[in-house]
Amino acid sequence: MKTTDNFKKVIKEHLDSVAAKDPLFASIYKKEDKNIDSCITYILNTVQKSGSNGFSDDEIFGMAMHYYDEDKIEVGKPVNAKVIVNQTIELTPEEIEQAKEKARQEAIIKAVNEYAGAVELTPEDLELVKEEAKQKAFDDAVNQQKEKSIKKAAKVKVAVTETQSLFDE
Repeated sequence: MKTTDNFKKVIKEHLDSVAAKDPLFASIYKKEDKNIDSCITYILNTVQKSGSNGFSDDEIFGMAMHYYDEDKIEVGKPVNAKVIVNQTIELTPEEIEQAKEKARQEAIIKAVNEYAGAVELTPEDLELVKEEAKQKAFDDAVNQQKEKSIKKAAKVKVAVTETQSLFDE
């Protein structure tokens, strides 16, 4: 079965997290006849049978939990599908400060390199140029982080697009 490794990773991380917090689920999660690959196959078959292409985090995680909860569950055949997982990256306050400092340093270097010797600036003008460059570099760093976050959105939104016309079968 071909499926997005990131999808499998997100599902496994969620199940691991639930098992760490819930001793009852932890014992169910350890069943020898259950595994993450069969869980993914079960989810993809369930999605296929529904006829929908988009699901919320809770729906997909619920399917994964259901797979482990049920002793006798029909997993189905492997599905050849493309799974899209969106996640966001949330920065800690320390990471935000590091990004700001990096942007400041890059702005100073850029301002000095661009204006050194080309124009005679007063100390006040040089300070103004540095501040403007710092702000631009910071804004650029924030925008780059936003773009990265959009590519990896916080919630797992799963859209299954069949690579073969499986719904016509």
